[in-house]
Amino acid sequence: QVRLVESGGALVQPGGSLRLSCAVSGFTLDIYSAGWIRQAPGKEREGVSCISGSDGGIYYADSVKGRFTISRDIAKNMLFLQMNNLRPEDTAVYYCATASCKIWADGTGAYDYWGRGTQVTVSS
Repeated sequence: QVRLVESGGALVQPGGSLRLSCAVSGFTLDIYSAGWIRQAPGKEREGVSCISGSDGGIYYADSVKGRFTISRDIAKNMLFLQMNNLRPEDTAVYYCATASCKIWADGTGAYDYWGRGTQVTVSS
């Protein structure tokens, strides 16, 4: 049974940092791709970042390049998102999900599985 459980969301001031974590079970990150998506109220879902299971290739949305870093711990089967220099427009529910990284890059298609999400609010 596939399960993804996110944690680490919080209220943070603009310019601050947060690290999101995702505990994965039911598949292994060294084989399957996984990443982060976010959805803000009234906005479309956005694929933030993905890391390829097979070769570790990484995709970032233009909106987060240079500020966010995705990583994984294969031994613990966990996925992370380090978010620096946060902006109010980063406010959203962040979900951990699995699918081909092509879904993130193309911006279309369905994610295979995702978690319940963790709220990130950037506000002064």
